[in-house]
Amino acid sequence: MELLIVSVASLFAGFVDSIVGGGGLILIPALFATFPNTHPATLFGTNKGASVCGTAMASWQYSQQVRMRWAALLPAAGAGLLASFAGAWLVTVISPDFLRKLLPFVLLLVLLYTLAKKELGRTHAPSYSGLQEQLIAAGIGAVIGFYDGFFGPGTGSFLVFLFVRLLGYDFLSASAAAKLVNTATNLSALALFIVKGHIWWHFVLAMALANVAGSLLGTRLALKHGTGFVRIVFLLVVSALILKTSYDAFMR
Repeated sequence: MELLIVSVASLFAGFVDSIVGGGGLILIPALFATFPNTHPATLFGTNKGASVCGTAMASWQYSQQVRMRWAALLPAAGAGLLASFAGAWLVTVISPDFLRKLLPFVLLLVLLYTLAKKELGRTHAPSYSGLQEQLIAAGIGAVIGFYDGFFGPGTGSFLVFLFVRLLGYDFLSASAAAKLVNTATNLSALALFIVKGHIWWHFVLAMALANVAGSLLGTRLALKHGTGFVRIVFLLVVSALILKTSYDAFMR
């Protein structure tokens, strides 16, 4: 029964995450509710083991249908991988609790800005090219990669927003770019959890298969309905993140 519960949660998490990020909203609470007495690091490691499979599948699916700007995205993924490992190491030294109360307000600003700029991310018009685009993309990967390793909630949504706002991508292209970078950051954090033994392999396999199935469905919907659909899901996921992080920060 426990395996069934977390596998179903992983399916829905893969679906949401493949469109615009935010799968952790579903899977991490499900793991903590199902295994309340387990060390948190083991649950985070198990979550990463499953979610990295769905994220990688979504990244591959998008790359078949969306024009990926590889010259910029590969440096972004590399920077994200290294920075995520650094963030994951730092969290073993200092607590990220100071971010809990700040995060809901940052997410609220993202939501309000996106709502105010109604044309934001509706058309794909990259603002930069060449070395300038590579440096900005690598900066996005480094900053959000570090955040993902150190704290984590909303990583995919932050990546989508920054690719739209700073680089001029539409929401569909930004989601595709975010999946590639997020795959790298997930791999980095997963490597650290594996080294420290914080992962349940007997759960990861079934959860990974479910996550990939959800990812396939979500990616196909995003590709079918385009950037307007992704924008709506983005707004819904960010709103849910605001509620969840506000509860964690001020009411728990």
